[in-house]
Amino acid sequence: MYLRTLSLLTVAFLSILFVVMAHFMPGTTTLMAATDDADLKCLAQAVYFEARGEPFSGQIAVAQVVHNRVAARNKSYCDVVFEGSERRNRCQFSFACDGKSDIARNKIAWKQALDIAALVKSGYLRDLSGDATFYHAISVSPRWSKSMKETASIGHHIFYRRM
Repeated sequence: MYLRTLSLLTVAFLSILFVVMAHFMPGTTTLMAATDDADLKCLAQAVYFEARGEPFSGQIAVAQVVHNRVAARNKSYCDVVFEGSERRNRCQFSFACDGKSDIARNKIAWKQALDIAALVKSGYLRDLSGDATFYHAISVSPRWSKSMKETASIGHHIFYRRM
């Protein structure tokens, strides 16, 4: 319980720090996440399209799922994020194959997604997902989740890893 409280306090602090930096020092936050890195952009797209309405901790956890898959499968972030995207509504991350535009329209949310992606990709954040490699929205109950170990529930997502 102590570690979970500490993690939530750390995330709350980072959230406040991010908002202050983005508002008062936009140049500083811009340097943190350059978009010329294709893997960073792919990770940010996953955060933006899968979790932009989630709390800061939920966005971090979604990014960490992608990061954990990259480490486990020894693939690039883009390979992981867009795996199966050629099959309509049958890919790993729903935004990648739902037929909708993958252009970020909300500049502030996109900037935050880039910054989260940069922090997670660099390994500077503790894994809030519990080493998860899967997640789903709480509004669904996929069959695969029955064979997994639940590791965390953050915002509107439940996170899992293989048993």
